[in-house]
Amino acid sequence: MKVDLGRFLGTCSCGRPHNISVKEIYIEAKATRYLKELLQGYENPVFVCDTNTKRASEEVLSEYFRQYKVVELTGENIHADNVNVEKLSNKLEAKVDIFIAVGSGTIHDLTRYVAFERNIPFISVPTAASVDGFVSTVAAMTWKGMKKTFPSKAPIYVLADTDIFGKAPYRLTASGISDLMGKYTALADWKISNILTDEYFCENIYDLEMEAVKEVESILDKIKLGDTDSMEKLMYALILSGLAMQMIGNSRPASGAEHHISHLWEMAVINEPIDALHGEKVSVGLILSLQKYGEVLEAIESGNIEVIDNSDLEIELLKDTFGKKGLYEEVLEENGESLLKAVDLVKLKDHFKAIALELHKLPKACDMKMLLKKAGCIVSMDQLNLPNIKELTLVLSPYVRRRLTFMRVTKLLRL
Repeated sequence: MKVDLGRFLGTCSCGRPHNISVKEIYIEAKATRYLKELLQGYENPVFVCDTNTKRASEEVLSEYFRQYKVVELTGENIHADNVNVEKLSNKLEAKVDIFIAVGSGTIHDLTRYVAFERNIPFISVPTAASVDGFVSTVAAMTWKGMKKTFPSKAPIYVLADTDIFGKAPYRLTASGISDLMGKYTALADWKISNILTDEYFCENIYDLEMEAVKEVESILDKIKLGDTDSMEKLMYALILSGLAMQMIGNSRPASGAEHHISHLWEMAVINEPIDALHGEKVSVGLILSLQKYGEVLEAIESGNIEVIDNSDLEIELLKDTFGKKGLYEEVLEENGESLLKAVDLVKLKDHFKAIALELHKLPKACDMKMLLKKAGCIVSMDQLNLPNIKELTLVLSPYVRRRLTFMRVTKLLRL
């Protein structure tokens, strides 16, 4: 399947023109056959992979691995961070003129970041349908302990070869499902922020994302069985989420409170480091967010809620948590002046009904937990080997990113 990119281009009803930099996307068996033609004209292509992704793609890409330079990152638990950026950069010659990222989230983030630094293009070859960032224009990196988002290169081509990603371990596929289901709260956060602060919002992008989520939700049983057509639909939905980010130039449609929870745990501010995939942490973050949002919805509808003036940063809490990890200055720099200062308290109270309407569109936490569990996804903090840090997680996670989520808005509410 060659993805029709025309629907993502042009001036939208939101009033803004949407642009994407990816030229073509193929999601099909033997999609990598286009590599030979796409690499013509380049003198020094470099394939970037790790030991696992090289092994997963060796059968299909062996011809290219023999012909071109391959940079293979080795070691356990390779992360998208400043350490591995340096490792990758040190393995590269100055004359490289195009990258081919062969991997999933980590390899793509490292490649897109270095491609941006060097101002050269890259081609995406996903080895698993595990994340939604294949065509993103930003890289989520842990930089000297702090989770940050950096401007990066999007791929010029995506060759999602079912003969590669369709054979990935199911744990990786389950991670992709979880990452996609996380769009429920990400989109709600975006819409509610628009209601409260008039933040830019695009109905078309919202609908595109939600359409993809709903379709994947309807075929989870087939994905679990490894049905080829359903696997391709999952990959398409994940790529579409990345296109949504390209269209507005940031990760707003795809990352909200559920991702901030994941990022907090990745930073190990209040927990020991955990060995879990990005989507697995998002999965649990989604369920915790849905639980919290469900409690607020119930309080709004019962009238047991009031607005409080609590817009200042929680300085002492940040010192006691981020500060103990040497990240106090970094978290202050990330947040700047409190985003809650932009929320009019009277307007917040006046818009309870509109907020409740958005919260009603969300699935109940218990239903999502059952859905994800049936799909073979991680659904609890216990499965991540995390202690009972739920409440502290909900309070601290909004500070990971300077972005107004409804989780952050709940600091202005007393139930």
